Amino acid sequence: MDISAILLIATFVVGYCAITLEHTIHLNKAASALVTGTLCWTIFILSEGDKHSVAQMLQHHMGELSGILFFLLGAMVVVELIDAHDGFEIITSRIRTTSKRSLLWLLALLSFLLSSLLDNLTTTIVIITLLRKLIADREERLLFVGLTVIAANAGGAWSPMGDVTTTMLWIGGQISVVPTVTTLILPSLVCLLIPTWILASHLHGEFSTPSRSGDGPFSSSLFERNAVFVLGLGTLLAVPIFKSLTHLPPFMGMLFGLGVLWVATEMIHSHKDEAEKGLLSVNHAIRKIDTPSILFFLGILLAISSLQSTQVLAKLAAWLDTAVGDTVVVGLLVGFISAFVDNVPLVAAAQGMYPLSRYPMDDFFWQFLAYCAGTGGSALVVGSAAGVAAMGMEQVSFFWYLKRISLLAIAGYLSGAAVYLLLRTLFG
Repeated sequence: MDISAILLIATFVVGYCAITLEHTIHLNKAASALVTGTLCWTIFILSEGDKHSVAQMLQHHMGELSGILFFLLGAMVVVELIDAHDGFEIITSRIRTTSKRSLLWLLALLSFLLSSLLDNLTTTIVIITLLRKLIADREERLLFVGLTVIAANAGGAWSPMGDVTTTMLWIGGQISVVPTVTTLILPSLVCLLIPTWILASHLHGEFSTPSRSGDGPFSSSLFERNAVFVLGLGTLLAVPIFKSLTHLPPFMGMLFGLGVLWVATEMIHSHKDEAEKGLLSVNHAIRKIDTPSILFFLGILLAISSLQSTQVLAKLAAWLDTAVGDTVVVGLLVGFISAFVDNVPLVAAAQGMYPLSRYPMDDFFWQFLAYCAGTGGSALVVGSAAGVAAMGMEQVSFFWYLKRISLLAIAGYLSGAAVYLLLRTLFG
């Protein structure tokens, strides 16, 4: 390994540590991520003779990263707009229980199912918004947020549309829909049930709901609330359908849905003056979204893409193949490694290393890789898009998650893997 690669890895590690120590060093994680991402690419381009080629690589990655960022931006605006119209009251008003355990099970299963229809990132944004409406105490709410990350990742692993790595394997021809759903749904469910059961056994009593201030002078009507809720939720649910029909990336469907929702809300509020529209407009929703979280995403993904472009992650995957060899162990290790770095380049490296002639469509290796890459990232808060979203929206610290949630996530991850291997042994 040359000096530039060592320097690149060292920069990534230092930046990663700065992100995890956000509250200790009093430096916003978005700032650390942006500095790390840009520094990694600066080191890369200065160490290469063909700087034009490196710049083209960066442009290629920015095309992919911008898709993720615009998807996140669109989803946040849609959720914020529903919230501004009190649309989530339609759901929260139907939750009658005040028991912490009952609510935990309810939201865990809801996250699991929603993630398979939407994706783990969108589901996390929606559920965290609901939790803010339901649980007043922040420390209690954070436990539910942590389990939401586990549930969203588990729900996305068994659906070709629920997690980006599963989608990659589906598009690449390594897995197909029906075998993936039937093979992975039980292990993924166990991956959720074990940590939910453990956490529920430690929860007692009832939760308190945030007190609602009285309706403002420009609050939404019942019709407006229902209309925006249906249109907003329809926008989120239509994204996978849009992708399947048009073969365009998901962010295009999200932006199209946001545009339709924008037109609809302008028409709904057309009879009001600008002051009356106020908090109910898309303009206000855009101003209210958590921009630092989006910049954090950008920085961390830039840093990881530099490791991908310099073949560091590909070499890591190749080393796993030669040093370990056993596909079960390789799959498990990929899951654990994806808790530290993005699972997308790891899966992409595996797709390039293992041809379909060696492991055909729906082979054990591909199915197990889909499960491990989709759920292993829950072990750390920075290990998945769902975790990073939770980290930004609720200011979940790295070490709080490590202390309270990581062991639960690992227990679920290994339990689900054990169930998958048991099913393989019994039924082939």
